[in-house]
Amino acid sequence: MSRALHRQRCFATAGICFLRTMKRLFLVEPVVALYTLPNLADELLMQQYIYRRIWTRETNSSYVQNENNSYCYQNHSDPVYFKQEVVQELSSHFFMYVTLIKFLPNFIVTFVLGSYSDHYGRRLSLLLPTIGALISSLAFLAMTYFSWPIHFLFIPVALSACFGGFTTVFGGAFAYVADVSSSEHKNMRMALLDMIVGLMGGIGTITSGYLLNTLGFNWLFLIASLINFANVVYIIFFLDESVQVSRDEQNEGSGNGKFREIFAGILNLWTGSNFRKRVQISLMLLTFSVYALASFGSGGLFTLYELNAPLCWNAVLIGYGSAAGLITFLTSFLGVALFSRYLEDHFIVLIGTLSLAGGMIVAVFATITLVMFLVRLVCLFAVMPLPVLRSMMSKIVSPKDQGVLFACVACLENLSATISSVVFNNVYAATIHGFTGFSFMLAACLCLIPICIMCFLFWWRPQEEGYAGLSSNEDSS
Repeated sequence: MSRALHRQRCFATAGICFLRTMKRLFLVEPVVALYTLPNLADELLMQQYIYRRIWTRETNSSYVQNENNSYCYQNHSDPVYFKQEVVQELSSHFFMYVTLIKFLPNFIVTFVLGSYSDHYGRRLSLLLPTIGALISSLAFLAMTYFSWPIHFLFIPVALSACFGGFTTVFGGAFAYVADVSSSEHKNMRMALLDMIVGLMGGIGTITSGYLLNTLGFNWLFLIASLINFANVVYIIFFLDESVQVSRDEQNEGSGNGKFREIFAGILNLWTGSNFRKRVQISLMLLTFSVYALASFGSGGLFTLYELNAPLCWNAVLIGYGSAAGLITFLTSFLGVALFSRYLEDHFIVLIGTLSLAGGMIVAVFATITLVMFLVRLVCLFAVMPLPVLRSMMSKIVSPKDQGVLFACVACLENLSATISSVVFNNVYAATIHGFTGFSFMLAACLCLIPICIMCFLFWWRPQEEGYAGLSSNEDSS
């Protein structure tokens, strides 16, 4: 008995030591990976589920597809073809409503948690959205299992949005990386986060078509729920805090005082810097917003565009297409790693913007499967501007304002995603009968704004010192 008791104590001591060791990890990358894998797949699957439900309701027939083709009509004289156009339009508007419902809660929570993290730590801005994602995936599971009306989806979407969303997690993750990495390595670390998003999202989307045909919606949403639960466990027990706050700082002050401190940090981001710095940050934020508007708006239409004639893709092809698009995160990371050695940040942003604009121009003429995959090839470097712009802004902001900065970036990213959903879905619905590719042409035209701003910032940049030097000199003064 004594030996058995001794062994149990040894195992217990080893387990405690293991947990203590793991908790000291400063690795936020697993959080981003475990958050991205199920949630991008969930979004793609839910779009297809809603599309099928609307199809069944409008055509009074079940949605049929196999591994080779989808239930897609291409004969314009067929009466069902017109119903197919109606399904496309209704689905586009439904996805827009979902985005609008999530916008305001996500916007407020992201701003508050981002500023809060500068004073009281980053983990909460990572934990709450993960809990919201768990609620969302469980709600999707219940909806598909019990076949609830599709409008019931608005309730869990609004509830999970109150915990934050993609932008909250990524804003917290980028602030976390800014805390633990040096100025020289910020480009690479932030591009690495974007690459993880692409790789994990690619794994989720490329397998979603096969798994959907094999397992069905119920099992896939259950697996997503388990992955989200594992992420919650990792954040609570294994992820260490990058902002060290003493217990006295945590306990001092009332709730109102903490809120004033949070919003004072947001105001200080602009009032605490000189004119040049304020203009630079403002123009970079504008560049980021417009680029995100063009990127999210055009990318959000790919699934509907591919389901419609003349492409008529099935779930497997949609998974391949989404995965091919998300591989651009990997190629963009490699592009940042290569171009950062020889080019300034402004030129890296320009290359990425031209890559996106070129891909959208090709998408205008994508009427066969090969050309649609060629769109992803042209967009190989389309993700580069986002991490590089984040890094450029981070270098000219003091360390104590990193959370506020990335909260602003995340909120603008959320705003851009919402506006892009409203604008591009409405434009797509209005032009589907005439010029379906007009939305992609609009995205290509929007890319001209970031190009002009980057050219101006390159001409107006400080000649005698870099961003890091400008930031350090101002902070010391």
